[in-house]
Amino acid sequence: MSTIDKTATVPAPRENSDHNGPLLEVRDLHVEFHTRDGVAKAVNGVNYSVDAGETLAVLGESGSGKSVTAQAVMGILDMPPGKIPQGEILFRGEDMLKMSDEERRKIRGRKIAMIFQDALSSLNPVLSVGYQLGEMFRVHHGLSKKDAKVKAIELMDEYNMGLILITHDLGVVADVADKIAVMYAGRIVEQAPVHELYARPAHPYTRGLLDSIPRLDQKGQELYAIKGLPPNLLKVPSGCAFNPRCPKATDLCRTEIPALVPVTEQDGADLPGRKSACHFWKETIHG
Repeated sequence: MSTIDKTATVPAPRENSDHNGPLLEVRDLHVEFHTRDGVAKAVNGVNYSVDAGETLAVLGESGSGKSVTAQAVMGILDMPPGKIPQGEILFRGEDMLKMSDEERRKIRGRKIAMIFQDALSSLNPVLSVGYQLGEMFRVHHGLSKKDAKVKAIELMDEYNMGLILITHDLGVVADVADKIAVMYAGRIVEQAPVHELYARPAHPYTRGLLDSIPRLDQKGQELYAIKGLPPNLLKVPSGCAFNPRCPKATDLCRTEIPALVPVTEQDGADLPGRKSACHFWKETIHG
């Protein structure tokens, strides 16, 4: 729990349902914050999905939009100043953005929940994790302590739960995630199955994050760091937002926003689940 840098969003186990699609699906989500200094576009067209029994890791530096996206999913954004001008958040096929506050309250805690960054603010160290998981079943379902304990144990036996980890710790991600979405300046810049992304990143920002991981075979050497800072969301650079920090940036990168496109092998063969938002993803992954 302590290795998760930001938040964990946990859709609950799939119940009997005719819905056969993803457990959770975010489509073209936009989130803005209206401030005295202007409009901060914190999330800009994010798309991702989580199936039952699947773990998605969302990576990126502070301010990339990871936690804001999760807060929008949970329906806990402060509005105002926050605003969701467009997008869909589908839970078992139903758009939660179209639900009433009462309908969303029935889902929160019972079907989808969030554990925040500081575990001690969410979990009581005096009580067992199982007891605290069981609290949801005691409060929302009226189960006895004994039956709630059984349900809590089921949740910790990979009981078809969908999980989103929002973290800076790439070491944790390698061990537990099925796929990764890398965010920068409110956009997803790369998506991939976890082991493929570690082996061959297709975006310079992802490569920078991986190069900054401490390694045992580099003891005594200076730790790599991506130059510069994440952009001010009130003044995001034109073109690719990463271009001021990117060693591969050209005039094209400074003028045109790259689309999130499928990544393929050199012979054109598909790489399932792989996408990159870089004008030069081919040079990055195949270079």
